Amino acid sequence: MSHPTPIDLAGAHVAITGGARGIGRATVEAFVARGAKVSLGDLDLDLAKATAEATGASAHHLDVADRSSYDAFVSAAEAEHGPVEVLVNNAGVMPNGAFLDMDPALDRLMMDVNVHGVLHGMRRVLPGMVERRRGHVVNVASLAGKFPIPGLAVYNASKFAVVGLTAATRLEMAPYGVTLTAVLPSAVDTDLASGLDMRPIPKVSPQRIADAVVGSVRGREAEIAVPRYVGALATTTSLVPVGVLDRIRRIVRDDRALHTDTTERADYAARLNAAATERTTR
Repeated sequence: MSHPTPIDLAGAHVAITGGARGIGRATVEAFVARGAKVSLGDLDLDLAKATAEATGASAHHLDVADRSSYDAFVSAAEAEHGPVEVLVNNAGVMPNGAFLDMDPALDRLMMDVNVHGVLHGMRRVLPGMVERRRGHVVNVASLAGKFPIPGLAVYNASKFAVVGLTAATRLEMAPYGVTLTAVLPSAVDTDLASGLDMRPIPKVSPQRIADAVVGSVRGREAEIAVPRYVGALATTTSLVPVGVLDRIRRIVRDDRALHTDTTERADYAARLNAAATERTTR
């Protein structure tokens, strides 16, 4: 097993998906502040350009669910800044609702973006990283990839997939000095969590997630939960008897994702429904 090749962020090329807003934008800012050359991809090209202009990054259109779009993004980014040394698979969507009530089109959107989007990115950049014996991939998953939450069943499924994918691929890449890290945020104060009261899960700022992503380039941990203690709690629940855990869930009202502030969440839900509808009509 090779030791990871160190990456000096000053001058390194970092590619970030879903980089126009939320965690993505905070991550763009964090890497730029450390001297990296940042390429951000986003479905909303106008917003991506505005973010790029404000941060000093370069902007590209990207539909992570479309492999050809992901290939074009990386090719254009590498033509401008050289080989990708760090890839941050950040783009993701989070529809919510009771499993039996969910629109299958939203299920497909979640799996296409949250799972296949990550697969497309990894398959595009990892061969070059292996050849150079240098590189790091960060997959922004979720604590929902460790801990099931009523009202987020398919989202849980997508993030469980990313956690497992990251862990297994990390083992395959180890002999080449290339690493992967899964970052597992709790609820984050972005559009994805708008209208959702996820207490007692703490809602954290996008900047805290960005700091964890940047820090992973140095530490190369397999997983980083944000905040870390919530990750430890999620792991500990597997040791708690089911009956006891069910009582705890009822006490803390862990079904809050089934009951949302629909007014606060309206804009985000509308964007998701429009994206899902577009895919079904292609």
